[in-house]
Amino acid sequence: MQTATELEIKRRVAWLFLFFSLFILLLAARMVQLQVVQNYSLTNLALKQRLWPVPVDAQRGMIYDRNMEKLAVSVSAAAVYATPVEVKDKPATARALASILHQPQDVLLQKLQQRVGTVWIKKQVSDAEAKGVRSLRLPGIGVVENPQRYYPNGELAASTLGIAGIDNQGLEGLEFYYDRYLRGVPGKVVAERDAKGVEIPGGIHRYLPARDGDSLVLTLDRVIQFIAERELRRAVLETRAARGLLLVMNPRTGEILALATYPSFDPNDYADYPPQNRRNFAVTDQYEPGSTFKVVTAAAALEAGVTTPDRRFFDPGFVTIDGVTMHCWLSGGHGSENFVEATENSCNPVFAQLGVELGPERFYQYIRAFGFGEPTGIDFPGEAAGMVNKPGSVPRVAWATTGFGQGISVTPLQLLNAVCTIANGGLVMRPHLAREIRTPDGKLVKEFPPEVIRRAISPQTAASMARILRSVVVNGSGARADIPGFRVAGKTGTAQVPEGGRYVPGKVIASFVGFAPFDDPKVAALVALYEPKSAITYGGVIAAPVFQAAVSDILEYLRVPPRFSAEELGKAGIGAQVAVPNALNLLTSEALDKLAAVGLRGQVVGGGSVVVDQTPRPGTQVREGTSVLLYTAAGGGADGVYPGETPPAPGEQGTQPYAAALGRAGAVSGNGDGTVVLPDLRGLGMRDAADALGRLGLRLRIVGSGLAVRQTPPPGSALPRGSTVTVTFGPPTP
Repeated sequence: MQTATELEIKRRVAWLFLFFSLFILLLAARMVQLQVVQNYSLTNLALKQRLWPVPVDAQRGMIYDRNMEKLAVSVSAAAVYATPVEVKDKPATARALASILHQPQDVLLQKLQQRVGTVWIKKQVSDAEAKGVRSLRLPGIGVVENPQRYYPNGELAASTLGIAGIDNQGLEGLEFYYDRYLRGVPGKVVAERDAKGVEIPGGIHRYLPARDGDSLVLTLDRVIQFIAERELRRAVLETRAARGLLLVMNPRTGEILALATYPSFDPNDYADYPPQNRRNFAVTDQYEPGSTFKVVTAAAALEAGVTTPDRRFFDPGFVTIDGVTMHCWLSGGHGSENFVEATENSCNPVFAQLGVELGPERFYQYIRAFGFGEPTGIDFPGEAAGMVNKPGSVPRVAWATTGFGQGISVTPLQLLNAVCTIANGGLVMRPHLAREIRTPDGKLVKEFPPEVIRRAISPQTAASMARILRSVVVNGSGARADIPGFRVAGKTGTAQVPEGGRYVPGKVIASFVGFAPFDDPKVAALVALYEPKSAITYGGVIAAPVFQAAVSDILEYLRVPPRFSAEELGKAGIGAQVAVPNALNLLTSEALDKLAAVGLRGQVVGGGSVVVDQTPRPGTQVREGTSVLLYTAAGGGADGVYPGETPPAPGEQGTQPYAAALGRAGAVSGNGDGTVVLPDLRGLGMRDAADALGRLGLRLRIVGSGLAVRQTPPPGSALPRGSTVTVTFGPPTP
């Protein structure tokens, strides 16, 4: 029999065995959890601690105009980085890099002494700098590709496109507004390192590619933008204005076709310009519109039944409301006049009276219906809302001054959009700059269709206002804006500039706003010249001609057919019609001479020396004096000599191979079905190939320099006139 002591010992041994068994089971369970259940996550966590990334920026998405012409691109550039823990001799490394990267040695040394995994030494380095850094093979110093933003058209639409920073981020303009689409997803280069940060030999070294940003397709038209900037720059310089703007819209859709401001800047070197040059004040700034706002007052008065086109007024030269006298610009006044004549005369007393007759509540409702007092909602950062008095907040006389455009602040965009509302039958559209967003391979991500905000006035009132604004151009202050064959409607304005609670003598904003053709509007535009210093500063004298010059070329570019009245056809030069000659593939100087010979003007678009397209097309019947847009591409020097080609001596036809090749090209004629047979261009120089294709109505795309060695499509192909032929030029084969 076991004693009590023996039983107690056995009991204790059993408990101890049970305790150790449970402990071992717990250890086993924990091992299973760590080795099986959490194996994947713990392995990745450990790997992340050993993998040190070097970021690689994505290619920023392209920005195109509405015709897929490039406005902003990303080009490859190099960037230098450092892994400080791997840099053996930091002072010596900083000294070596300073001589190559042209940066202060002490600044570089501070970067190398940072207690971080990686640090950027310099971005956007030149090819020579990158080559120099690589040749040194400095421990802990590396070079990676880093994209850089480039604007191929320089100043064109600069204040609208905005700028992007060296870290691939949008800073201003559309670059900033659509940054979430354009910037893409960064990639990285990762290497496995030990606890000290030193790269493990034979360890993981991985490149994770970046995802390029989406492309942005705008409503802007590069050619229309070029026309607007050209005419605006000329006007600002001629009138010695402080600045100016020319805004062009499609009144039916709200699409911005051009947004020009001057002075401008080159976004490729924006730091070299004053910051105010980057401000897109057509959207972000507000001003008192002056007489151009009478368009809104007139439309409201007609819609509300306060006036009719035939209602008569008497203007003695002033009007007194609640003890405040407001004068007409014409000393002695206009006397008896109907409403249409009052609008033609831009008569302040009449519009002050209409502002009072409308009453604060009703006038305020119409002003807001046209979109004033709130942002239009355009896709652009920093849009101003303007300032509109609320009923009850100001005395009655303030509504009188509002009637003729004083005491109210608007943005240029708001004003043009209000005039577009009249051109669009009373519908307010939302202005917009973006048309589409597409992936880098062209797939559609998002569309921005036209958006109707509200109806401001009836179609009948809008049509009546269009006729009145047409009368302003025909019989009133806007005569200089008229375009024969296109019937412009619009309104002039010469607004005083308030400073410190009073209007500054001599400081004005001269403007013209209108659309054409008035009975089927295709284009609406606003011209504003701020503080001009010319002898005459009236909007009808200095702003209206800018509208006329720009919109005339724009309508011809858009191929809007003119409709001449009998009176217009009877004027000198208007009725003379000529056929537009074929300028395709000519040197610009030759094309300009050819146009001048038949009484036409040439406008060169682009910086090239060869004409690759033209508007209007060859053979189009136009009036004498019409501007023909010549689109150019690179291919020749200023003297007309192409790279790699020796021109023949004066009076000679070139070498025997040239003559033989020209004979082959010249022997080909058109087919009966309207197509032409492509000749064999091999052996021709650039000029001779251009001449041969030009005679057949074909366009030339040049690749390389020298003599023609290859062409696409091949010789003998039947092509419609206007087709493009790609010709590769190179050294002559032996």
